[in-house]
Amino acid sequence: MKKHEVTIPQIGLVAGTRAMLGAGIALLVSEKLSCEQRRAIGWTLVAVGALTTIPLVLQLLGDDE
Repeated sequence: MKKHEVTIPQIGLVAGTRAMLGAGIALLVSEKLSCEQRRAIGWTLVAVGALTTIPLVLQLLGDDE
């Protein structure tokens, strides 16, 4: 089993991007905004959260130092 050292800033970045992803999903299922607003904001947050999480995870798992 490989061990990976993860710094506090890296954990913060991963947590932040996951929070964006979760907020986007929450907006998609909420009923507080109009349908158009909810979809626009929700999909934007989902996209940003997912797209920024992928490279961070690859960086964390790819460090073989």
